[in-house]
Amino acid sequence: MMLMLAVLTGANAQDKVIDQIVAVVGGNVILKSDIETMNINQQAQGITSEGDMKCEILEDFLINKLLVAEAELDTLITVTPSQVNQQMDAQLQMYMQHFGTESAVETYFGKPIASIKSDMQEAIREQLYSQQMRSKIVANVTVTPSEVRYNYRNLSKEEIPTIPTQYEYAQITVQPKIELEEENRVKAKLREIKKRIENGSSFAAMAVIYSEDPGSAKDGGALPFMGRAQLDASYATAAFNLKGDKISNVVQSAFGYHIIQLIDKQGGKVATRHILMKPKISVDAKEEAYERLDSLANLIRKDEIAFDQAAQMFSYDKETRNNGGIAINANTMSSKFSIEEVDANVSKVITKMNINEISEPFETIDTKNQQQVYKIIKLLRKIDSHKANLQDDYQTLAELYLAKKKEQVLEEWIAERQSQTYIRIDRTYANCNFNFDNWIK
Repeated sequence: MMLMLAVLTGANAQDKVIDQIVAVVGGNVILKSDIETMNINQQAQGITSEGDMKCEILEDFLINKLLVAEAELDTLITVTPSQVNQQMDAQLQMYMQHFGTESAVETYFGKPIASIKSDMQEAIREQLYSQQMRSKIVANVTVTPSEVRYNYRNLSKEEIPTIPTQYEYAQITVQPKIELEEENRVKAKLREIKKRIENGSSFAAMAVIYSEDPGSAKDGGALPFMGRAQLDASYATAAFNLKGDKISNVVQSAFGYHIIQLIDKQGGKVATRHILMKPKISVDAKEEAYERLDSLANLIRKDEIAFDQAAQMFSYDKETRNNGGIAINANTMSSKFSIEEVDANVSKVITKMNINEISEPFETIDTKNQQQVYKIIKLLRKIDSHKANLQDDYQTLAELYLAKKKEQVLEEWIAERQSQTYIRIDRTYANCNFNFDNWIK
């Protein structure tokens, strides 16, 4: 069981907990209230276990303390206040989505938001250290083809994973034209918002009200630390050039138009806030895009142009047009998709198609830049659900074995640190069936 992020519970429940030290790991202690608080919180979220939940929670804490202690000695691992604040805001948003409103969260926890955040701070800091340490421990773990083959051949029949039905398809994408007048309207609105912020309005509040980025708007427009390669090129250029809390001019990216504020800069990464606005597409522009694709689909069906040639000539999707329109699964970097991995609008179409059939045009959202587009797709191949084999499913088998190998390396690290660290556990937990044998010495 992975240790969850910072958790809290209602004041009444906490008042009933008589605190005592239940475990010591090196110089760090684990309190009875830590266990009780986590247990009550997990019950509130419907998390259950076939074993003893409190024993599992205690072991998660024990592992976490080992990781944090090592991370704090590593000068290359750092946790900044802005990282803690971002994670704290994300956690509060999860609470608000669960309970509905900020006041409902305060009622449940029996304290104001400011106190909730204060209580969360240390647990979030430790969790960030723990996550970074886990990543560092397994950073150099790799698998070779011979290892993957050997592991596969030693799996029992029951252990061989079942691969769900997969699809391979090609696409041609057309983005409806946006009128210049509409683009100017959006840019003028963002310039107006920038002026309001410079005159004293809160950037975060303006983002909640105006930003059209659903992922960050609820967090005041905040984005986590990202490097240049993770950001749109235009956005990255503007963000890395910002100093202090200055706000950028209007920036155009593949997603729309932004104004950007720097939160923090750390090495080759920046944390930013942004307000995104997208120009609206007219009904006429949508109809024109649909008709253009419909005509193209008819030409392909009549063999007057090949699908791959049409994709290269007419598709707006830079990532697929030079590959005959073949879609690539970002999770596996292969051309195979399970139905859960394709866009919802694509899945509605593709499950009803025959091999080599060309679909009618349909409207969807481009998953890369969240823009409205029209697509036609061609079903290239359908692979029915089957037991994994090396010929067809090597990548999946390699990923599964890599995950297993990383888990083994992490377990070996924990076992080694157990032997080197002073650990004492209260006798009330002496009968716990821990995954690791050497907690109680």
